[in-house]
Amino acid sequence: MANKTKNSNKNNSQKMSSDNSSDNLMKSLENYSIIVLFFLIAAILFLSFELRLLAGIMIIAGASIGLIVIRKISYLNQKNKESIDIINTLNENKDSVIIDFSHRIREPLNNLVIIFDMLIESGLDNKQKELLETCIASTNNMVTTVNDLTMQSAGNLGYETRKHIRFNPFSTVQHTIELYNLKDRANIEFTFNKHEFIDFECFGDPIILKQIFIALFNTIEYQVGDRATKVTINLKKDREEGTKSIISLRIKTDHSIILINDIGADKSMTARLISSGDGTFTQEFGEDYTILNILLAFNSLVAETKQTTASPKIEELKQKDKGRKELKDLKVLLVEDNLINQKITLLTLKPLVNSIDTASNGKEALDKFGTSNYDLILMDIQMPVMNGLVATEKIRALESSTNSHVHIIAITANAMIGDKEKCLSAGIDDYISKPFQPAAFIEAIKKNI
Repeated sequence: MANKTKNSNKNNSQKMSSDNSSDNLMKSLENYSIIVLFFLIAAILFLSFELRLLAGIMIIAGASIGLIVIRKISYLNQKNKESIDIINTLNENKDSVIIDFSHRIREPLNNLVIIFDMLIESGLDNKQKELLETCIASTNNMVTTVNDLTMQSAGNLGYETRKHIRFNPFSTVQHTIELYNLKDRANIEFTFNKHEFIDFECFGDPIILKQIFIALFNTIEYQVGDRATKVTINLKKDREEGTKSIISLRIKTDHSIILINDIGADKSMTARLISSGDGTFTQEFGEDYTILNILLAFNSLVAETKQTTASPKIEELKQKDKGRKELKDLKVLLVEDNLINQKITLLTLKPLVNSIDTASNGKEALDKFGTSNYDLILMDIQMPVMNGLVATEKIRALESSTNSHVHIIAITANAMIGDKEKCLSAGIDDYISKPFQPAAFIEAIKKNI
């Protein structure tokens, strides 16, 4: 990384020097062009007075300087080409840094997501669960930030549907505020109005509610800096709409700031979180205040208890799947060079799959593929010795003579635009980018067996 920074600084210096040289050359060309024009005009005037000798001298002088201009233009073109090459190198270095950062941060984030998912199902008490939910919300916000950086597109936020649980919206928001107040420099002073629905409960995902508030708190801190800010939050149950309970949130600040940017490609994470949770919002600005109104929909508890039987279509699909292999009967090969990542993935799979082999690189995976019959290969992409793409191409080449096909799913931290297409073109059946929710991981496996 240090070498990349040095190279970047060197290229920046070269670019600045090249820019200064080009500016001087352009001024010189302008002066020479004026002189050439002067000689040509003088030659025309001399010709009009039948002074052919002087006219000839002017033409020769103009042509000579014109040759100098042509040479300088050629030199300038060469300089411009070099400048373009430097700019391309800078862009390549920038892309390389972003790709490297994306890969490095996605690996530990993926481990956090999986571990948190396991812990949330481990029988925690309410206080422990609330703490963990906040950790999950913060981690999800980090995931979104990485996605925004690496994908370079505001439309790529994916809302992961997690297991819905019974929860109290007031308790969820209150706990998020309490945790914010634990910060060393918490400069937001909260007033949280309880209204009459303190004991109201609904059914859904409390983590998205925490994500929204964490993102709002970060936005407020970013815009007000070190200034103390008063934030008043009102929460109430707005209404019932069919099987949905509509929750109303009113957030008021004592500074006029933009809490949510909802314009074009720069749409903020908060706006996308609200939208992905089937919510709406409005903002009102004054000289010394901002009011943000949010409506979010969660399932009513009563509606959930009435769901007793599956639809005929679901039963039909279940009958179709009876001939397929069950998860526990699969023989799986996990190809992953990072031992920590390997252990985390095994923790997710072992309760569901009885037979799992591991390989640390593509060559080892190829050797094991030649001696065992696997139903599924989970393939990392960036590995030493032989990467996942090369290993997949070699496996597909071997299969071409046996009329067989093993399903291969890429599980990779390579999540830049175009990476999925590279995987699919190498013969990989499906692609999961890290970090992923364990439920989405299992669904991808079920889809491919």
